[in-house]
Amino acid sequence: MTFRVPEKPGESPNSGPADTTLKASPEPGARTFSVVNSDEPHRRKDCTVTEQATATSIVDMSGTEPASVGKDGWKAVIGSALGYAMDGFDLLILGFILRAISADLHLSPAQGASLVTVTLIGAVVGGIGFGMLSDRLGRVRVMTWTILLFAVFTGLCGVAQGYYDLMAYRFIAGLGLGGEFGIGMALVAEAWPADKRARASCYVGLGWQLGVLAAAIATPILLPVISWRGMFFVGILPAVVAYAIRYSLHEPDVFVAKSKERAKESSLWLLVKDGQTAKLSLGMVVLCSVQNFGYYGVMIWLPNYLASRFGFALTQSAVWTAVTIVGMAIGIFAFGEIADRIGRRPAFCAYMLGSAVMVVVYSRLTDPYSLLVGGAVMGFFVNGMIGGYGALMSELFPTAARATAQNVLFNIGRAVGGFGPLVVGIVAATHGFEVAIAMLAALYMLDILAMWLLIPERRGAQLT
Repeated sequence: MTFRVPEKPGESPNSGPADTTLKASPEPGARTFSVVNSDEPHRRKDCTVTEQATATSIVDMSGTEPASVGKDGWKAVIGSALGYAMDGFDLLILGFILRAISADLHLSPAQGASLVTVTLIGAVVGGIGFGMLSDRLGRVRVMTWTILLFAVFTGLCGVAQGYYDLMAYRFIAGLGLGGEFGIGMALVAEAWPADKRARASCYVGLGWQLGVLAAAIATPILLPVISWRGMFFVGILPAVVAYAIRYSLHEPDVFVAKSKERAKESSLWLLVKDGQTAKLSLGMVVLCSVQNFGYYGVMIWLPNYLASRFGFALTQSAVWTAVTIVGMAIGIFAFGEIADRIGRRPAFCAYMLGSAVMVVVYSRLTDPYSLLVGGAVMGFFVNGMIGGYGALMSELFPTAARATAQNVLFNIGRAVGGFGPLVVGIVAATHGFEVAIAMLAALYMLDILAMWLLIPERRGAQLT
């Protein structure tokens, strides 16, 4: 609903529909209008317009976006963060218990590795499918389905009798896992006010670090006691808590309002419907690909490479892992604050530049203490951006395609990123360590270029 602002303080505004009430405040230098719609008398939105407003000024007073963070906003963040924690916990747990699974079920190395691959394939398929369903049927409803699907089939993994049934359970659990990120980010973006949106999406991003840290701590303690089957049952717990929280949520007002004007086109088509939108999608694919390629290449290949080549056992220890995760968490939290204060593009570019510098610096460290501190600083920049993608994509794409964009574009990046350790390792083996490091640093500079040329600034933008 829009209203025309009068040019002079003494004029009556064009109030439009007869069922709307406007009351002007007596404040000097500005006019504040309270808007009440008879269809939704419980909703009210104030709009302040300075004397510089012209007769052609248009003010959106539909009131669908929250003006402050309420209980539902925090529930959305906690539920979505737990869902993302479930993602990190599950994938890391699977890596830790593969050897035990292979020994018990007599799996070959290729069969064991394929359990990880089929989970990621399921996540990509589920991300696309559930993202599209979420844009059509609702965030909370579809997210609940993804949680139930993941919980049931993760539990079934714990009673698997052989390779083929375990592989089928992992694929279906992956379907549920894949829908989590995009739907949760869309839900949170729509439930929080524009000036705090990057912070909210970064709080969700912290969920992954929480899940990874919990897996790193729990596995050495619990695996000898409850075996690999019991570890799958433990993996259900975050899903149960997330389900309980989300069960009490309702659909964001933005989604409810926009769903009345549902687009006829497929949400996938809306990602490339014209040249400008296709450019945005291309830019986000580049950003998400570099994010995942850099994360897997830097945080997995580089520590292993240093450990094997120079004997730096510290980079493979639990202490290094924990310190690096803490650095990542601090980086994610700080990114939300920075992006909401100075803008998305400056925040991303600063972190990308920091990542390029830290890759080079870290590769030249030789002292164990420096490796420990350097791992935390590198983690701060390399993974600190992860929460920002949720806010950025929510602002770039409309409600009718928001969850689809999050899941499709980020999962394309995840698919590309999965080749990070392999590609970087091959380059290091064929052209030398310095060339591999230079390639990683160059990727982050490419990221800066893509951000500056393809992605507009959207800080504080109202969701469309």
